[in-house]
Amino acid sequence: MSDSTRVAHLTSVHQRTDVRIFQKECASLSGHGYDVHLLVGDGHGNQVVKGISVHDIGTVSGRFKRMLVQPWRMWRLARGLRASVYHFHDPELLPVGLLLQWGGAKVVYDTHEDVPRAVLSKYWIRPWLRKLVAWSFECFENFSARRLSAVVAATPHIARRFAELNPQSVDINNYPLQSELESPVNPKGDARTVCYIGGIGRIRGAVEVVRALEAIDVRLILAGPFESASTEAELRALPGWAKVDYRGVVSRAAVREIMAESRAGLLFFHPEPNHVDAQPNKMFEYMSAGLPVLASNFPLWRSLLAESGAGRCADPLKPAEIAGAIDALLAEPDAAKEMGARGRRAVLERYRWTIEEAKLCKLYASLLA
Repeated sequence: MSDSTRVAHLTSVHQRTDVRIFQKECASLSGHGYDVHLLVGDGHGNQVVKGISVHDIGTVSGRFKRMLVQPWRMWRLARGLRASVYHFHDPELLPVGLLLQWGGAKVVYDTHEDVPRAVLSKYWIRPWLRKLVAWSFECFENFSARRLSAVVAATPHIARRFAELNPQSVDINNYPLQSELESPVNPKGDARTVCYIGGIGRIRGAVEVVRALEAIDVRLILAGPFESASTEAELRALPGWAKVDYRGVVSRAAVREIMAESRAGLLFFHPEPNHVDAQPNKMFEYMSAGLPVLASNFPLWRSLLAESGAGRCADPLKPAEIAGAIDALLAEPDAAKEMGARGRRAVLERYRWTIEEAKLCKLYASLLA
């Protein structure tokens, strides 16, 4: 018999310290009295962190081996916990979710992205296979969503898609934690500095941004992992790389320091199907720190920045437009400072995690009623 307060979050892909999974969802549920267990496959062993029991199934080498082996390991461990709610975070765990659901548990699928559209941009899948893989996965994802207890989506756009399949679909947005909103950063250093923090890849606009640097007097602080060694080599070979200060993969404290050194945060993702309707967490982090945002001119991003007055947009595929947007913003320091202040107010009023936490707890209460 399951414990009515025991809940288990499952991820075979993410690290145990993942911001959305551990720092936001697991921590929030633990704070509301749930006995929270987190199942991971990162190889760092079992431990209890802030009252949350972390169970490690170990690691395997290679993406495809992980997809075959880890779900089986995850299912064996999960069913032994006899939790009342199982909440999984990776598409490869859909079969595990179905097995747990059919075994009598309440199961939640937490979809962090629009996976079928994301598949169309996966460089490790041969281009001629992507549409077939995307279609096949969407059929299985839809089949599963109809049979699970609930679907949690990282954006309203994704939640609307699943609402047609499962009435218990809710958006839990990746808005900043309250701890990140204690105070804005205090600007310091060069007034001609901007930053980008996050995964560094071609579809995230890395090439166009570095090319844009060639035309203007600016310094870019870049932090995060490269998608591949070839992408890193390509970027380092560009003339604009001379204006890049690459910091590597950094801690949360270092992220705050980088933002304090910068006068704007950049988000020039390509118009890939999985980007245009996304709400990147980094946008709200820039806003919460009081940094104006320069971003891709997708309709959703443009309307969000226009409504909040927190930044400007440009065509992410045109380095000249990116350069013009950066140069124009840095030429108006007072206006940029006001944009940053408006963005921070918007986060404090609308885009903060406490609002999403309440929605998450309401969902759990309805599942366990």
